Amino acid sequence: MRVTEFEADIDKVGFQGDGLTADGRVVPLALPGERVRAATTRDKDGKERVEVLEVLRQSPERVTPPCRHFSTCGGCALQHWDMDAYGAWKREVVEVQLKRAGIETDVAPILTTPPASRRRVGLHARKVSAKKDAAVEIGYKMRRSWSLVPIVECPIADPAIVRALPQLKEMARGLFEHPKSAPILHVTASQTGLDIDISGVERLKSGGLSADACMQIAMIAGEADFARVTMGDDILYEVRKPRVTFGRAQVALPPGSFLQASAKSEADMVRLVVEAVRGARSVADLFCGAGTFTFPLAEVASVKAADGAAGAVGALKSAIATAPGLKAIVPEVRDLFRRPLLAPEMKGLDAVVFDPPRAGAEAQATEIAQSGVSRVVGVSCNPTTFIRDAKILTAAGFSLDRVTPIDQFLWSSHVELVAIFSR
Repeated sequence: MRVTEFEADIDKVGFQGDGLTADGRVVPLALPGERVRAATTRDKDGKERVEVLEVLRQSPERVTPPCRHFSTCGGCALQHWDMDAYGAWKREVVEVQLKRAGIETDVAPILTTPPASRRRVGLHARKVSAKKDAAVEIGYKMRRSWSLVPIVECPIADPAIVRALPQLKEMARGLFEHPKSAPILHVTASQTGLDIDISGVERLKSGGLSADACMQIAMIAGEADFARVTMGDDILYEVRKPRVTFGRAQVALPPGSFLQASAKSEADMVRLVVEAVRGARSVADLFCGAGTFTFPLAEVASVKAADGAAGAVGALKSAIATAPGLKAIVPEVRDLFRRPLLAPEMKGLDAVVFDPPRAGAEAQATEIAQSGVSRVVGVSCNPTTFIRDAKILTAAGFSLDRVTPIDQFLWSSHVELVAIFSR
């Protein structure tokens, strides 16, 4: 390994949250206007890694990171940046990507979730050695590494998750019966308690965890008063259903179900979506999940809701009974990638809302473009695939009236958005 030191002036922050020099060199954890002394190392494959050794000229926008794990933990990239400058940068990221794609529109001020509001996290578990009785640590992946950073605090996470870290660590001890297991504890803070869904556990020849391991996990979950612990289709412990509120409805989350990471960002997105379709009598909610938008939309219009996740749609159906007085909701299990809602099926709809995963909704956007719908709201967690889908709609005569950036993943480079189209 060869180490080369250099000094560099930082020109801007790139889309991935790294400082960039004027000639395009990537310098992690550096801010615009700073001069840094850094070191470059190259691995055996020639891949370059840059680490800041010293900040020689500090930006006035640099602040003290609130977390002791910052700079080693890979969860946050921008805790050291003043919030106003950080928010302006995320909004600019959206503006620049739209302009590069030739899309002109109004980009509203960014809506940011506060600290201690992340209700869904993925905690990795690792043994500290190969010994059978070795201690176990839980945490996040190290920055640019597969190694683990054991955490004792997390300023982005819901306090209920942070308080449960010792119990979650103890629970993880029972997940290493197979030597190749690399468990991840997907923890969701629901309104009725923590819901833990475990992945990454290699199954024994007997088919799963031993009876002793299952018993130990259930005992720890009971003592910690967790709502539920699942592993794939197996419920290891459940004392009550994890529930959340969507609009008026009380929804029981199925194991492993998708949920927006922040209740604050969810509320911001719901408000924007409902305002955009107000006045419509009939709306389609595509990629509806368990009803994040469906139930609020049903306050103002009848809703045709579709998603490929049968468990989520089943939870939506069951929750309808908890919210009397809504307009009609017609749920359907449907793979919208392979079998999108067709243009003729949209006859009579006044508006369409679509909220796809990161892959976007190319096939569905194509059908919307061929329909007679005049109002569309797109919710996206990936500006790149959003731009592809937006171009399909604008080529069909839609105008992109407004985009609102959503900073749901605080202090990361990730940015989401709500977009309103009309024709």
